[in-house]
Amino acid sequence: MNTAAFSMFLVIVFVTLIITYYASKKTSNASEFYTAGGGLTGWQNGMAIAGDYMSAASFLGIAGAVALTGFDGFFYSIGFLVAYLVVLYLVAEPMRNLGKYTFADMIAVRFNAKKIRGFAAMNTIAISIFYMIAQLVGAGALIKLLLGLNYTTSVLIVGVLMTVYVIFGGMHATSWVQIVKAVLLMGGTLLISIIVLAKFNFSITGMFDQMKTATPLKEAFLNPGVKYKDGMDTLSLNMGLVLGTAGLPHILVRFFTVRDAKTARASVVFATWIIGIFYVMTIFLGFGAAAFVGTEKITGANAAGNMAAPLLAKALGGNMLFAFISAVAFATILAVVAGLVLTAASAFSHDFYNEILKKGKATEAQQVRMARYASIGVSVLSIILALGAQSLNVAFLVSLAFAVAASANLPVIIYTIYWKRFNTTGAIWAMTVGLISAVGLVLISPNVFSPVEGAAIFVGDPIFPYTTPGIVSIPLGFLAGYLGTLFSSQKADVKKYEEVLVKTNTGAGLG
Repeated sequence: MNTAAFSMFLVIVFVTLIITYYASKKTSNASEFYTAGGGLTGWQNGMAIAGDYMSAASFLGIAGAVALTGFDGFFYSIGFLVAYLVVLYLVAEPMRNLGKYTFADMIAVRFNAKKIRGFAAMNTIAISIFYMIAQLVGAGALIKLLLGLNYTTSVLIVGVLMTVYVIFGGMHATSWVQIVKAVLLMGGTLLISIIVLAKFNFSITGMFDQMKTATPLKEAFLNPGVKYKDGMDTLSLNMGLVLGTAGLPHILVRFFTVRDAKTARASVVFATWIIGIFYVMTIFLGFGAAAFVGTEKITGANAAGNMAAPLLAKALGGNMLFAFISAVAFATILAVVAGLVLTAASAFSHDFYNEILKKGKATEAQQVRMARYASIGVSVLSIILALGAQSLNVAFLVSLAFAVAASANLPVIIYTIYWKRFNTTGAIWAMTVGLISAVGLVLISPNVFSPVEGAAIFVGDPIFPYTTPGIVSIPLGFLAGYLGTLFSSQKADVKKYEEVLVKTNTGAGLG
């Protein structure tokens, strides 16, 4: 067991538990639990968004993907960053002006139908669990490497901690844990990047020249096509990454934690700068791991490459830097999973329990209590699923969540805001077809079936040829929304659309 790493782990857990304790004193009603009472400032929410977004996939998965596959791994960094332009220009302000607590609240402004809430809640929970599996896989590999605990025990430790944060602290605790994590992650990544650059004499061109011979891939390391040999597969991946963020429930609910659309926009701009700087630095993480750790050691620690960044820290700075970076990665995972659990639990409690079962009449105390019960249920389900996914790269796992979000949620958001004829049937068709097609295509893809034993979950030939479903499932989600509206006998409520249009652009009636 690495004593320094264990000590830093304990410090981070202690600090986050203190944050949760003080946050619990502010969490007295549903608004505080779901959205921190809408009281975060632009920079606070921007930091929290960045902390939420720079997940285990970013820090662990992308570093490993770049180290093992070169340019193809950097597709994740490009896609994750460009996605925030879609969020900034199409989603941030309308979400804040129309919503209250959850993604479904925004749609309900135009379509006040219980079945809409039910489908929206189902999609929110499914996407959150997909995303959470990636974080738990990263946590399991990290703690196993550091402390020598087996994978199952490691996942259970993180699962218990993330549930505690949400049950007792709600959005206040989650937001501040994410802010602290963002500061630590940026600091740790900057430190490693500077050391890597120093190894290359602070010459970026020199670094690229040396990488042509530093890995078994030789010059192919700097060119696309190592992992994604089919251009359509590459396009599918990037469609999911670029469009998926605008449909991720745990990102969307962050716009409800500020007082108005102007602050929401400011928080996105702030987050984009932080995220942009971070994703540029993932180049140094990946190149450094490839050059100074080596493919054999990276895959020896974790077949998917998820431990490339901590191993790079050890190679560059010994056990102390290794311990610090590992502790930062642990904080990264804790912050993100807390946000995901809270989002899924809020969707169940607010949309399903209060609006559908209780017909909107549940007291705030009942909603908060149900959200806490739901947090436990979501955590248990995510832990069970994560135990069977430990061989998969966490960046890839997150890309699946992005594809589902872009296929099932984004069409409904865009049509709700911008299409006058859109109706309830179209919304249900879009969410259902988007979710089923994305998940279904993953189940018959090369990630689940491979003729090479050990390369996927099952041995066999995949029916769907691409590793991510976005190229098919995203157009299907939009098409289903269009056709559902077109073939429905139900007429769109034009007055409701006009009301949405006014609220979207002015924030009129925002409480």
